[in-house]
Amino acid sequence: MRVVAKFGGTSLGSGDRINRAADSIAAAVEEGHEIAVVASAMGNTTDELLEEIEFEAEDRDRAEIVSMGERTSVRMLKAALAARGVDAMFVEPGGEDWPIIANDLGEVDVEETKQRAAALAADLDGVVPVITGFLAQNLDGEITTLGRGGSDTTAVMLGRYMNADEVVIVTDVEGVMTGDPRVVEGARNVGRITVDELRNLSFRGAEVVAPSALSYKDDDLDVRVVHYQHGDLLTGGTLIEGEFENLIDMQEDSLACITVAGRSIRNSPGILADLSQALREAEINIDAVASGMDSVTFYVNEDRAEEAENLLHEKVVDDQTLSSVTVDDDVAVIRVTGGELPNRPGVILDIVQPISEAGINIHDVITSATSVAIFVAWDDREETLEIVQDEF
Repeated sequence: MRVVAKFGGTSLGSGDRINRAADSIAAAVEEGHEIAVVASAMGNTTDELLEEIEFEAEDRDRAEIVSMGERTSVRMLKAALAARGVDAMFVEPGGEDWPIIANDLGEVDVEETKQRAAALAADLDGVVPVITGFLAQNLDGEITTLGRGGSDTTAVMLGRYMNADEVVIVTDVEGVMTGDPRVVEGARNVGRITVDELRNLSFRGAEVVAPSALSYKDDDLDVRVVHYQHGDLLTGGTLIEGEFENLIDMQEDSLACITVAGRSIRNSPGILADLSQALREAEINIDAVASGMDSVTFYVNEDRAEEAENLLHEKVVDDQTLSSVTVDDDVAVIRVTGGELPNRPGVILDIVQPISEAGINIHDVITSATSVAIFVAWDDREETLEIVQDEF
């Protein structure tokens, strides 16, 4: 196999952990695999360097300073591999083998990077490149960075452009867990997870793989997360499957929006559960939910709207905090899904503004980490779809 293995700061945080990393790399090389390594700065070196910059420094100087953490890590790891008889070389910005070209905003020059990554991959037989994570250089040879989580981005990007079989993220967790083991009891490792699931978790607080890295994953590239104590780069942990699909989709069937109003619904524990349970027991699927301070709106298939309205009306009659239920038919939904949406500032405005300028009223906009759903009148659906397609 051809593998890009990324070692995070924690997994290189001491001499003992560097030895562990070198042992796992050497074992994979001994088994005949082609290995490229991406190394983060040891421990919290990058944060510590940034904290020491208590003076006005240009971005170029700051990038040079923080690069010292990764530059040290690759030298340490290269030396540890050499001590084990592994032919290794460290690769850093400024060297002729350096692969990642980006501008000062961290935007990658894809074509140039692809060419350089392919050249690096051609020399993998018999030598292990140990590459600084997080860093890049521009076409003038000046240091820049890929931003927070940049070492993950380095690894997955190079895995894709070097035509690797797998990227292994070595970190201080067992993989993706069912919950935060510091908070919940009985948390266990998830053996497999889709890239869409993980991207949503990553943008909502799960610090496993940087969201920016996942946009480089394609369907042919496996990404695995393993604990640094595991010792085997090629087994265990969590396997991340699939790739992001950029998709604009219009639901074929019309929806109805059923709104329940009540006094301070948001501050009434259990109200949302009670209303949802009534629909669940009747096997009425909820397409989406929007909530306000004094209302909750359920979007359901229009052919079940009358039944849903009656069920929710029973809840309104039984609960003094609820006032009334109403239904609006002939609603369409257009969804925009894409791995790059969270990294696009102003994306909601980009969608909403041209629709508004066309005189189309928007019923609701519901967002997640990787998708935006726009609800409009059924008669406006085709025009709305065309506007969104033109934009994206």
